[in-house]
Amino acid sequence: MSSPNETTETSDNRVPLVELKNLRVMLPTGQRSEIEAVRQVDLVVHDGERVGLVGESGSGKSVTGRAIAGLLPTSPRVRVSGSIRFSGTEMVDAPRTAWDAVRRERVGMIFQDPLTFLNPTMRIGLQVAESIPRSRDRGDRRSRMRAANNFLRQAGLENAEQIALNFPHELSGGMRQRVLIAIAIAKLPALIIADEPTTALDATVQQLVLHTLDETVAELRTSLVLISHDLAVVAGMTDRIYVMYAGRIVEEGPTERVMNDPQHPYTQALLRSVRSLTNEGTELYSIPPSLRREFTAEVPRAS
Repeated sequence: MSSPNETTETSDNRVPLVELKNLRVMLPTGQRSEIEAVRQVDLVVHDGERVGLVGESGSGKSVTGRAIAGLLPTSPRVRVSGSIRFSGTEMVDAPRTAWDAVRRERVGMIFQDPLTFLNPTMRIGLQVAESIPRSRDRGDRRSRMRAANNFLRQAGLENAEQIALNFPHELSGGMRQRVLIAIAIAKLPALIIADEPTTALDATVQQLVLHTLDETVAELRTSLVLISHDLAVVAGMTDRIYVMYAGRIVEEGPTERVMNDPQHPYTQALLRSVRSLTNEGTELYSIPPSLRREFTAEVPRAS
């Protein structure tokens, strides 16, 4: 068994782009209480691979995604242990400057609520232009704005020149989500982490945004971690799926196998919940309380 400080190589000697080993995250829940939000998680993402991280609200999937990007709150009461490696480089306990470099050059984030992450006082084009890493910028302000418009078009916004002049509140929800895609891809990142990127959108706009994300990731040949509570969304865009419950990975495997032959009772329950939506007139499936107690009993309390 390898230790957390050793790097796993694939059969063709490739070092994974991202590798988590025994990742644990403690978060404060009150003045004197805390919760182990992520429990002993192992996860691997290879170059160009699409990985789904799926589970219900509170399962720990978003905390895991933020840990990968170094975006957990900076507080002595937020404790991260185990291993987070980028291309073999250990990032747990790395200085802030190292994490800043990873986010600036290697990781693009797409969040659920664009208005929370877009600057309301700054025009869209400038926000995209500012996300272009200085190491890849060789032009003046005008050339940066032209590049920003190109990224907006690549993210599915055809009228890029006009949109670049808008403020976030002047755009629709779907357009704002595409702006987040443009900001993410402007870095030409090795990895995009999309955390519930379409949850707040209606079904039609959701499909358009997912199609844009799918095409953009394919064009850039970048890796993707798609975080969602919706197995159907993840299944259509990923190579492998990790299923989380109560802070743990309960199942992992190729997408086709997990969808067609789920091994863990929780994954089976998630799939029954999705499929029940297509059966008109039938009662929606919910995870039985006995099953919830079984999972909860398996997880040790945080000390």
